Formats: sequence, C-alpha cells, structure tokens
Amino acid sequence: MEWSKLLSGKRLGVENYHERKHERTNFQRDYDRLIFSSPFRRLQNKTQVFPLPGSVFVHNRLTHSLEVSCVGRSLGKNVSARLMQNYNDSEVNFSEIDSIVSAACLAHDMGNPPFGHSGERAIAAYFADGKGQQFEAKVREEGGRWEDFLHFEGNANAMRLLTHQFKGRRYGGFALTYSTLASVVKYPFASMYAKSGKFGFFQTEEQTYQRISDELGIPKISADKDIYARYPLVYLVEAADDICYQIMDIEDAQKLRLLTKEEALDLFFGFFEGKRLNDIKKTMTIVDDVNEQVAYLRSSIIGLLVDECTHEFLANEEKFLAGTYDKPLIEGVSQLASEAYRRCSKVAYDKIYVSRDVVDIELAGYHIFGYLLEIIIDAMMNPQHSYSKLLLNRVPNQYNVLASTTYGKIQCALDYISGMTDVYALDLYRKVTGMSLPAL
Repeated sequence: MEWSKLLSGKRLGVENYHERKHERTNFQRDYDRLIFSSPFRRLQNKTQVFPLPGSVFVHNRLTHSLEVSCVGRSLGKNVSARLMQNYNDSEVNFSEIDSIVSAACLAHDMGNPPFGHSGERAIAAYFADGKGQQFEAKVREEGGRWEDFLHFEGNANAMRLLTHQFKGRRYGGFALTYSTLASVVKYPFASMYAKSGKFGFFQTEEQTYQRISDELGIPKISADKDIYARYPLVYLVEAADDICYQIMDIEDAQKLRLLTKEEALDLFFGFFEGKRLNDIKKTMTIVDDVNEQVAYLRSSIIGLLVDECTHEFLANEEKFLAGTYDKPLIEGVSQLASEAYRRCSKVAYDKIYVSRDVVDIELAGYHIFGYLLEIIIDAMMNPQHSYSKLLLNRVPNQYNVLASTTYGKIQCALDYISGMTDVYALDLYRKVTGMSLPAL
C-alpha cells in the first residue's frame, strides 16, 4: 500500500459532485458531520459496560466515543508528525491523519445495539439458539448470507449505518471520505470468514467495501477469499479504543465500588517503575480526593500508552503498508506496560464484567431483544395481518419494512432495533407487552 493512495479525500456517493471549497478539509468535515448526526447523539443513551447511571456517573457509548476520539487524535498527531519528517520531500498530506483517525474513532461504535456488547450477543443468540433459526433455510435458499445474522457484529453494522442509502436518504449514507470509512472497518472480510464472531461488512455492503479498497489500493491477502489487508490507520483507531476501554473500566469500577481504592491504584501503579513511579506518587499527594488521584493516574497511563503505540506503529510502518502486521498495537508495547495492561484486563473479566449489574443488563437484553425481534420480523413476514399493520406503523419510514427477501426483512428489523437506545428499546418492549400503557 502507498500513503499517496491511502489518504484520499474522495467522498463515498458524491465522487462526481463538484463541492464548493471549504476552509475545513473533507476529513475535518467528516468529524463534524458525525458529531452533529442523530445516530451519534443516540450513543448518550446506550450502555458501554455498566448500566446507565443512577447517582454515580459512568461511561456510556457517547462519552466513550468522545474519549476514544481524543486519544485517536493524539495517536494520529504523533504519527503524522513523524511521517512528515521521514517523507519531507513528499507531497502527501500526512497532517490529515489525526483528523481521519479522530473521525473514525467517533464512528467506531455507532453500529452497536442497545445494552452494550450483550446486545450483540443477544441478537446472535436469537438466530443461533432461538426462534430465529427457522429462517436459515429460507435465507440461504434466496441467496442471502445467514452468517451475517449468526455473527451479528457492531463494527459491520457501523459500516452499514455510515454507507447504506436508507429510504428517503441520500446515496452514500453519510458521504464520508473513503479514508475515514476504511479506518472504521476493523475486520476487512465478510461474515463467512468471521474470526471469533468478528467481521467487517454485511453482504449488502460488500461491494461498497470493494470500491473503497480499490480506491485506496488495499490489497486482498488471500487469493481465493475476499479477505483484505487491514487499512493502516485502523490500527490507530483500534489502539485508541483498547486504551480507553480497559483503563476507563477500572476507573468506573472504582467509582462504583466494585474495586477498592487500593485495588485500582495498585493496578495503575503497575504501568510505571523507578523514578517515574516515585514522581507520580509524589504528585498524587497534592490532592486528597481519591477520584482525582485515580483520574491523574489514568491520564498518565493514557499518555504512556499513546507514546508506546506510536513508537510501535512507526517501527513497523513497512509491515502495515505490506499488510503483514498481525496483532493489535496494544500488544506491541513494552513488557512492563503490557503486563500491567493484562492485569487490568484480567481483573475486568474476573470482577467487573461478571458483576451483578452488568449481568442483569445482559439478561434483560437477551429477553428484550428476543421478543422485539420475534414480533417485528413476524410482522414483516405477515404484513397483511391486523396486528402487523399496527406494529409496522411504529417503524420509522427510513426502514424498508416491505423488503422483498427474507434476508432484507430480517436486516430491516436489525436496522431498526440496533438503532434504538436502551431506554427506547425498554419503553417499546413495555408498551407492546402491555406492561406500560398511556395514561387515560
């Protein structure tokens, strides 16, 4: 791959449209377009890990995405500054890398359904173990890709949300730049090649990704399979997500008292040693507030990991361009930081992700998703029924409830449900089950 092709300001769906000149670049406009979009705003009411806050505020999808974008911008700035030095006689505009990465970071979770990652698992379970199994033969018979539902993936759904022309909407979806879109796709292959349930695009967006890869010069890494090399900047987006996800979960867990102050501080101190550790401990004595101390440590760790991921990216630039780098950037940091990160991850899985509140959300998600999928898909399969007509009237006009294929009907139901917030999904469930009725 070549940087001269990889950094393209061409917009999907408006390639032939002559745009007036703006002070902002197309990459900066990608960022603004995402920030002001309804799907992005809805992230404020979607679970990150913990249930939406009561008296203690913890991260939701919106705050997580904003923080990931900030970290991604720092990574992009570091990388672009160094690449400009290395290619000082090049005409490639490396200075836009931070804009591309920060915009992609904003979008990386926009396809996630309500109730966090448990929402993804609940959807997949409905088709793998639940009543959704009945549609497999029909989907395959019609030429649809059943694996798209069997391994439902928020990243692939983000690609659809950003590029699909929904009813009444413009061609090209958000009309983002090819480079920003490529930076969102963490797993550049279809669902039949899913690794641990991860893939990058549905059958309906496969040709769109083909256009993006052709434009940017992203090669296939398999002669007989549609598996592409990862776009180099995806690694920076992924690293920003990895840094924020693990570190912020520890901070939230301490606020919610799932971890003691001592446990949280011990985990965070593990990232440092020697003089740096002593200096950090000395600085922490300036304040007595535990939350402020943890926040200071968290910011120090993020700075450390940003620097180390930057170094790892630049040290392996040739591998990224050749499509041969085969691990997340976070796994390439120093031994001390890597061991401390693994300790945080282990504690998160042992103590945080199995906490009662988190598990309760997962249990609720399975039940709510299963029921909503069942009645909405049934209504689309039988639109002539009286109840179906009433229910389908609740579905916004942008969704094609009259899709001609079984695959299309199921995908329409998933478009609608995955776009819901936690509160909307719960409210709809209560209303259609009669648990909540309008006041008389």
